[in-house]
Amino acid sequence: MANDLTRVKGTSIVKPIIYGNTAKYFGQKRHEDGHTHKWSVYVRPYVNEDIGTWVKKVHFKLHDSYESPTRVVQKPPFEVSETGWGEFELVIKIFFQDTSERPVTLYHVLKLYSNGPDSELNEKPVLSEFYEEIIFQDPSTYMKYVLNDTLSKNPPIAEQNLHYETIKKTTVDKLKKSRKRVQEHTIMYKERLKKLREAINKYKDEICAMQSQCSSSALR
Repeated sequence: MANDLTRVKGTSIVKPIIYGNTAKYFGQKRHEDGHTHKWSVYVRPYVNEDIGTWVKKVHFKLHDSYESPTRVVQKPPFEVSETGWGEFELVIKIFFQDTSERPVTLYHVLKLYSNGPDSELNEKPVLSEFYEEIIFQDPSTYMKYVLNDTLSKNPPIAEQNLHYETIKKTTVDKLKKSRKRVQEHTIMYKERLKKLREAINKYKDEICAMQSQCSSSALR
């Protein structure tokens, strides 16, 4: 099975993930290096599953000022923890158990500070994470097997990700309301356009009638 890389045409499998970072302020600047925060950047499964079943490794590209800025994590948890003082863009590259699958690249801006005044002094951890879906189109027989292995167990949503369901529902509701408003406005503007066309045709007819009368008078 592991060597069967035959593509399964017409198959599409979606795997949801969460990626992002947490950060915690030290309470003061560290004397030896000026660092102010401890942070962790990660890739996690959205559902409660072993992501290592289908993810082989994850590369985290940090700022060049860090020693060995490219960190390779070979097994779950796919996470890197460091300390620092500044925010920067990370490059996250996800590799799969089937090496013929193209790696997925994500970009994430490391967030250390919460919004608002005196944000640096906030003792609460800062959280910045995002939901993403990885789509496997026409996967190999082997990749389909490992992907479906977790799906067949019907894993529940990971507890720490339950709030995304609320966000999803709220977003869907907003989209439905927006779509309804667009449809209502479309109907209204179509009706206005219809009336304008009718008015234009009426004026055209009146102008033609007047021009005909003028022509008849001139012939006399």
